[in-house]
Amino acid sequence: MKPLHIHLVDDHSLFREGLRFLLSNCEFVSQIEESENGEIFLQKIKKNAPDVVLMDIEMPVIDGITASKTAMEMYPDLKIIALSMYAEEEYYSKMIDVGVKGFLLKNSQFEDVQKAILEVSEGNNFFSPEILDRIISNMYKKKDEKTVLDLTEREIEVLYNICKGLSNQEIADLLFISKRTVDKHRENLLLKTNAKNTAGLVVYAIKNGIFEI
Repeated sequence: MKPLHIHLVDDHSLFREGLRFLLSNCEFVSQIEESENGEIFLQKIKKNAPDVVLMDIEMPVIDGITASKTAMEMYPDLKIIALSMYAEEEYYSKMIDVGVKGFLLKNSQFEDVQKAILEVSEGNNFFSPEILDRIISNMYKKKDEKTVLDLTEREIEVLYNICKGLSNQEIADLLFISKRTVDKHRENLLLKTNAKNTAGLVVYAIKNGIFEI
């Protein structure tokens, strides 16, 4: 893969400097830019669009949600990872709607930051394990389930249980079907939703209103 241009957007200079120092030692990083708020970030990317953005959600002047929305309108393929001190549920749906590809807690291990950048740069989704667990534990099926992309009722049921963190064998036992059948449903779901992993399926399910958090 080609070295990545990373843009750090956060109003805390100490946090930016620490992250910049750690990322500067990564072989897959070629350039690192910084902005202290969304307004400065939006000005800078007009001249030099990055490959991956690490975007704080709560900032003065222009917050991360607004900045991400505007940036995605300018560059639809821009890959943004949201940063937050808290795993607040109110942010998930808003940022997913905007098109953010990942979510990281600021107290994440640096190896998770590296993994998130690499996953997102490849077009995948990534959540901090704590955030993914929280989304999944608070997810529930809507009463007015709707079929999206020709998903069958059974596929929606399998999707729900995948998002809840169940293994294929556990889903098979729960639905009284064979594991091979669940394997096929999972394969079809990944193809139909263009997701690469469970995080991608979660994003698809929430964005398309199949489940809520």
